[in-house]
Order: sequence, then structure tokens, then C-alpha cells
Amino acid sequence: MQKKILIIGTGLGGLSTALRLTSRGYEVEMVEQYHRAGGRLNLLEKDGFKFDMAPTFFSMSYEFQELVNDCNIRMPFEFVELDPLYSVHFEGDSRSYLIYKDLKKLALEFQHLEPDFEKKLHKFLKAAGQIFHDTEKIVIHQNFDSLAQYLLKLTTVPIKHAPKMFRSMWTEMEQNFESFEVKVIFSLVGFFLGATPFDTPAVYTLLNYTELVHDGYYNVKGGMYKIVEGLLRELENRGVKIHYNTEIVSFSEENGKIFWFTDRSGKEWKADQFVVNADAAGFRGGVLKRPAFSSEKLDVKKWTLAPLTIYLGLDTKVPEMYHHNYFLRRNFQEYAAKIFRNKIKLDKPYYYVNIQSMHNPGYAPPGKECIFILCPVPDLRYKPDWSDDQEIADGIIQDLGERTGFDFKKHTETRIVLNPEHWQNTFGLYRGSGLGLAHDLNQVGGFRPKNKDEKFSNLYYVGASTVPGTGLPMVVISSRLVTERILKDNGYLPEK
Repeated sequence: MQKKILIIGTGLGGLSTALRLTSRGYEVEMVEQYHRAGGRLNLLEKDGFKFDMAPTFFSMSYEFQELVNDCNIRMPFEFVELDPLYSVHFEGDSRSYLIYKDLKKLALEFQHLEPDFEKKLHKFLKAAGQIFHDTEKIVIHQNFDSLAQYLLKLTTVPIKHAPKMFRSMWTEMEQNFESFEVKVIFSLVGFFLGATPFDTPAVYTLLNYTELVHDGYYNVKGGMYKIVEGLLRELENRGVKIHYNTEIVSFSEENGKIFWFTDRSGKEWKADQFVVNADAAGFRGGVLKRPAFSSEKLDVKKWTLAPLTIYLGLDTKVPEMYHHNYFLRRNFQEYAAKIFRNKIKLDKPYYYVNIQSMHNPGYAPPGKECIFILCPVPDLRYKPDWSDDQEIADGIIQDLGERTGFDFKKHTETRIVLNPEHWQNTFGLYRGSGLGLAHDLNQVGGFRPKNKDEKFSNLYYVGASTVPGTGLPMVVISSRLVTERILKDNGYLPEK
């Protein structure tokens, strides 16, 4: 008899899980709090401009290939590799640095700053690659039934990597490079995890290997939302129904199972099994009312930085900028130490700028440009009042203009600013944290909220806040892991 699964949330994890389950004969229905699918991988439209809301590139493209192979479909979107990957601008420096995947070109960028840079880089990346390949199958691609099982699995990781579990990414940079600029740029991957290199374990230098050697970064032709649109087309062909503007607020249980979930209007949503594509920790506390996941318990955990995002529609093109750009300052260590807890003024923040219409001209009317700016900021635990969000945005736009010589304010036709409170309310992000739980070693693998519920045998989780972690490819892996859970628990594999 065909089993029905209700998936709560239509982020990349939910959509990928729906695709995998329908490929195995399950009936799938989905509900979504927002008016459009995609979660953070979403789209804004205003005054003829389009904006990717959050993710603007991705890595580990082979995980998307695994997904489509697993579901026996063609890749539903096109992507192109980036090289250079991004540019980095330091305050007071007249030049910017282009970060090439071509290591010969990259060496030329830093030859005046770092003696023997190419030799040092190869040594650094070799070590990072060894960590990646020694841990990928052991930690990233595994379900764990218990903490003891996870810890036992960790004992199979070569002991030579142990020191990097206990020192920071920044310390690792100091052991490999001399130049301030080089150390900062190669530790930016810590910020990609929503943290800083001073509180990110050195094992995550494996991300330097994935970006520069293993696979690189990719843009999607036509914009990142093409990923969602492609998956939606396939799910529509399979008869998957999605109900938008539907927020789940309560549940009913019976004999150790979820009987139904109830939305804000009082409608009951029944199924044989349920998959939650929302914050795995926040949902357990907010909807299931678990004491172990109460606000008091969650607030003492480490969460990633929150996003302050700015979307600009310009009346002209921006000259002499790359697609992906980081704007940094010289107070790197002070800034990183204070930004999480709102102990530094946000008048001169660090930020990222994506010229979205540069590679996707359809995102802006002819002759115009659309810009996405992301500024990592304290979450709502440390800065609950965001009444100054427009003022902070003004300062960032002014600073960007001064540092590039282009008057962004003068040429702005339309503007949207979203602060952490918006992100919390729109997508259910706990305290507005952009990427969910941080990737401290005591919050990954078997320490992370599990993808199977502790109490209800028919309830599962998928997404960034469960295993294996945050980021688009990690979420695709998460969909595979939760599908394996469901198939194992049912004791059979339905025919594809």
C-alpha cells in the first residue's frame, strides 16, 4: 500500500527529499509558511528587478548530480563554474585581490605580499585535502543512531588530524602564511559557515580545498532560483501538491506517532509519516514544546551570524566590479571578536556584494543593474532592536560608493532592506540566525539535532540545522540521509 508523507517546508532540503521519495513510490504532499517555495533559496521581485534572496553561488556540484542520478532525471538547471571565484577589497588598499581557482594566477595576486606563496599554498591545500577525504565519508555522508556510534566512528579518522580539532582556523592560517591579507582571505570560509575564523575549528580548512581544488564554486544560469523552479517542475509532473501560506503551529499524537499537524487556520494535515524542513532545533522547541529545546536551552547554544540584506535596483550599470565581492577592513581580529555579541558599532561593518545582473542580465531591465548586499550581524539575542536597519544600510551603501568610486545611492531606483527580525518571521530562522546552529565540534555529527525524532517514530527532519550541516550541498546530502532513514524504518524499498 502506498504510504503518504507530508513535508513541512519547501526549502532545498524539502524539495530534494520530495523528489527522492516520489522516486521510490511514496505519495508526497507539502505545506509552506511562505508564499513561494525555496526557503532561503528564494526570489524577490520589485519594480522590474529580480534578486536572489540569500545564496548566490554553490560548491560541491557533484552532490546535485548525485541527486538527479538517484531520481533518474536530467539536471533541471544549468550552472557555470566561477574562476575567479570572488574579489576581496581591504579598506585603504587601492587594489583588490581576485581569488582564482587557477593556482598559478592566484600566486601572481599575492607574490608581492607572501614569500614563496605558491609553495606554501600547495602545502596548505594538500593538508586540507587530506582532511576532506579522510572525513567526508565518515562524518558528512553518515546517519548516526547514537552519540556513542558517532564518537566510535570518529576514532577511524587518522590521528594526525586531531590537533586541528582543537585549534582555530586563524591559528592554522598563522602557521602557514605571513601576510595579513592572505590569512584573512583564506579564513573567509569561516564566515561562509556563519562564524568567524577565531571560533571555527581548523578542520574546516577543508573548505579551502573544496573551493580551490576539489570542485570550486558555481553560478546558476538565469539565477539561483532556477534550482527551485527546476525541482518544482519535476515535482509537479509527479503530482506533488504544495500548499502555501500554511504555517504549522501544533500537533496531535497517538501511540508514539504524530497523528496530524495543525496549521494556524485550524486545518489538520494527516499522513503516515512527516518530514520537517524547518529549523530542526527551533521546531522541536516551538511546535513540539520539548523542554530540551526551550528558548532558554537554545539561547545558550552557538548560532551562526544573522543576515542584514540589502537589495538595490540601479538605473545604470556598475563599472569595474566583479560578480562576487568582499569588502573588509584592517581591524579583522577585533571585529570578529565583537560582532557576534553586538559589542562593536555597525557604522563600518564587513560585507559582501553580489552584482546579480552581471551574469544574469534578465534580473534587471535593459541598461540597469541589480545588487545584493549581505552584512553578517548579531542575531536577535544580542541585538533585538533593528529600528536602525535603514541607517545601517545607508552607511554600507555610502561606504561602498566611497571605496569603489561609484555613487550607488545616486543611481538607486528601488531598495529593500531585510533585517534579522524579517528573516526570523519570514522563514522561521531561530533568533534570525542565518545558517542555524554553528559548526562547533560539539554541534556537528552526532551532536547535531538528529534527522529522526527522539519521541515520534514517524517524524523526521531535513535541512541545515540537522545532519550533516549548512550550505546547499550539505542540505542535498541531508535529503539523502533522511530518505535512507525513512526507507530503513519502513523495512523496504518501494519500486521506483
